[in-house]
Formats: sequence, C-alpha cells, structure tokens
Amino acid sequence: MRLQTDPTVIYGLGERFDGNLRASDLRTDMPYNTYTRDGLPPTPITMPGAASIHAVLHPDKGDALYFVANGNGGHYFSRTLKEHESAVQKFQLGNTASQPLSIPE
Repeated sequence: MRLQTDPTVIYGLGERFDGNLRASDLRTDMPYNTYTRDGLPPTPITMPGAASIHAVLHPDKGDALYFVANGNGGHYFSRTLKEHESAVQKFQLGNTASQPLSIPE
C-alpha cells in the first residue's frame, strides 16, 4: 500500500505549489510523490517538533489508516477507503453528494 499523502507532493512541488493541489500533481512522478512511488520520500519533508516526536513514540490507540484536512485546522480520520473517499468529497471537494472519487494511479 503506497503512503499517498498530499504533504509529500506539496513538498516536492516546492515554490510551484500555489495552494491548490490538483489531480495532475498527484499523477506527476517525482521523488516526493508518494502517490506514484512506493516507500517513503528520499528525505524528511519537515523538521518535526517535540510534540510530533512524542506522538510518534506514544501514538494514540486506533485503527484509522487515512486522514484528510477538515478545513478547520484539524483532520478527519477514517478506517476504510470508502469512508476516506467520502471525507475527501466533503472536506476537500465541497461535495456532499455520493459522487465517486477517483484516486490517481
């Protein structure tokens, strides 16, 4: 299962990122694109703070595999791909209809 996380793609885009992550960005192969490449990016994408390091060493219990920014500075966590796709529709695409979301391959 690929990591498929938007922050790595945004990091890889660098100054080209204009605040709007597009499906074409997710399909463009580059070293930091975890949608097109297996494994982790070649380097860290940020310098973690003490709270981040503590969270990694002492994770909360749970079974969520997916997350999406909720638009309020937080995140929505999902256990299944179907639930995640619905959350992406709601929080990122502003669509509450049951329209299918296509994940780039």
